[in-house]
Amino acid sequence: MSVARSPFPKDQLLCSICQHVFTDPVSTPCGHNFCKNCISEHWDINVPCKCPNCKKRFKRRPVLQVNSLISEIVSRIKESAQQRASSSSEQQAANPREVPCDICTGTKLKALKSCLVCLVSYCETHLQPHLTVSGLKRHQLIDPVENLEGRMCMKHDKLLELFCKDDQTCVCMLCTISDHKQHEVVPLKEECEGRKAELEETEAELQQMIQQRQLKIEEIKQSVKVSKENADREIARGVQVLTRLRDAIERKQAEAIKVITSKHTLIEKQAEGFIKELEQELCELKKKSAELEQLSLSEDHLRLLQNLQSLKAAPPTKDWTEVRVRSPSYEGNMRSASAPLVEMLIIELKKLLPKTELRTAQQSAVDVTLDPDTAHCQLLLSGDGEQVCHPKYGDFEKKLPDNPKRFSTGLCVVGKQVISTGRFYFEVQVKGKTQWVIGVAKESINRKGLLYIDPQNGYWTLGLRKENKYYAPACRLNSKSQPEKVGVFVDYEEGLVLFYDVDAANLIHAFTGCSFTERLLPFFCPSSNQAGKNSAPLIICPVNRTT
Repeated sequence: MSVARSPFPKDQLLCSICQHVFTDPVSTPCGHNFCKNCISEHWDINVPCKCPNCKKRFKRRPVLQVNSLISEIVSRIKESAQQRASSSSEQQAANPREVPCDICTGTKLKALKSCLVCLVSYCETHLQPHLTVSGLKRHQLIDPVENLEGRMCMKHDKLLELFCKDDQTCVCMLCTISDHKQHEVVPLKEECEGRKAELEETEAELQQMIQQRQLKIEEIKQSVKVSKENADREIARGVQVLTRLRDAIERKQAEAIKVITSKHTLIEKQAEGFIKELEQELCELKKKSAELEQLSLSEDHLRLLQNLQSLKAAPPTKDWTEVRVRSPSYEGNMRSASAPLVEMLIIELKKLLPKTELRTAQQSAVDVTLDPDTAHCQLLLSGDGEQVCHPKYGDFEKKLPDNPKRFSTGLCVVGKQVISTGRFYFEVQVKGKTQWVIGVAKESINRKGLLYIDPQNGYWTLGLRKENKYYAPACRLNSKSQPEKVGVFVDYEEGLVLFYDVDAANLIHAFTGCSFTERLLPFFCPSSNQAGKNSAPLIICPVNRTT
């Protein structure tokens, strides 16, 4: 039975105290009906007992009688409502993320609305009185929310519908005439609109941060991928080189052993021939000796005399006085076999040197300029700080204040740019010069007196000498070509300093395994003028990253 079919008007099926459909309806002696719990709680508070509807006063607290008819009607209404709820696709049991109906018993259905007056959330069925009963229609309904009690002012028991900007808190209407009387108060909706604008900005910032981190994740993944590819490539190259070296060593070892063994075999055969001849002669001599001994013991005088001359003659033998079995010289055979391996080892090891491709190195290009405060007083620097040379004596004179940073003896200058982390690359034109030195140096190098340019003293450089020989400290390089432009690459963390012939895109030399513990500076030495033969300047060139 539905509410529409019941013999009672809709209002008569609602408890006048809680304004909900009756629960355990009971009747008072005056004939009015209430929820048993509602009227009991009402009389517990209000003494003497009166009917909430007609205000009739009772001398004694009446004994409440169950209204069987209304109980049956309400029971059928609730049963019918539950049946409709179970058959309706829109009426679903509330999941943990949804607000449940506060009235449902048993399975809690999903709330459709929450009432800010009743502080109760209703499913579709239990919401019907708020949609049909005139007194309940005036209640404010909102989308279902939890903790409706938290929307009430704890001090005044009124709805929190305003916002105090001074105290940054939600307040009710009574708060505005008491504790927040002189404060700036606005409706919650107005404050929320402003806060939503802030949230949108925050959300945009968060989205940007999310995007940045997603890009960083992809960047890191790509770095790992590149690292794996580089590692696999280096392993393959190393295995290939070392395998060739191993095969060459085994081959040269076998060849050397064969040569030595062949020489010894010839000696053995020669010795065997000598021994064989000696043994034959030894056998003949022993035989002759036995015959002589037997003859000397003979009593036959005639036989002794007849055979004496023939037995006295020595058997034919070889003169062994000068015969020698001389051991051949085995020394140098292994060395001769190993000599090609040394050259091969050098060639193959060069292949294993950490080699950053020029194109990759150029991506780390930095604009380098010379620091005039460090230049030797005889050096001439261009106005843009990108060229340096040593003019002829007498053609250029300048008096400069001495300072700890200036080179006093070496014709040197350093760059302004500091290398303390990451990768660093610059290019220098050396065309037309017969002597020069370029590279990097520690910031703390001694700049006074004689310079000892080597890694032990904080220099990692490449240079050209008079005899057109390229050299690095403790190492002379065989360069088939004479580069006109040299690229200098530094990987601070990896401890690498590489020098390139830019035009040929070839690696000239590499310092590896360097342990950098302080800041580095670009280093330049144009060397002396040499009567005009070395007058061309060192020129710092812009880097073409697409070459």
